[in-house]
Amino acid sequence: MPDTPLTDDPEPAERTPAGPPRTLYVPVRPGSAGCSARMFRTPLGERTAVGFTSADRLVAALGGGQPWVRLAATALRALTAPLGVARITVDPAFVAPVVTPVIPVAPVRAAALVEV
Repeated sequence: MPDTPLTDDPEPAERTPAGPPRTLYVPVRPGSAGCSARMFRTPLGERTAVGFTSADRLVAALGGGQPWVRLAATALRALTAPLGVARITVDPAFVAPVVTPVIPVAPVRAAALVEV
């Protein structure tokens, strides 16, 4: 039986990141059972996990009181995938505060027009 030369697979079955694993500073929410990664929403409303490449960037976006842990991007993806969160946003420049509901105001009646 002749030897068959091996060739590169143009579509590998396993997706692996290129280069060394990236470590991110991930904002967490402490709880009674430990910490959980905070989830955010993109401007279009899609759920996303967030990671920062430095603690300074995390503090600039979320403030100094935000607790965080360091995780590899692959570990963050593995934690959030069972929740249906497929997106990881790295170094978002702006994080808006949670929107608070506005108390509706009673409509103002328009003044009646009087003909002169």
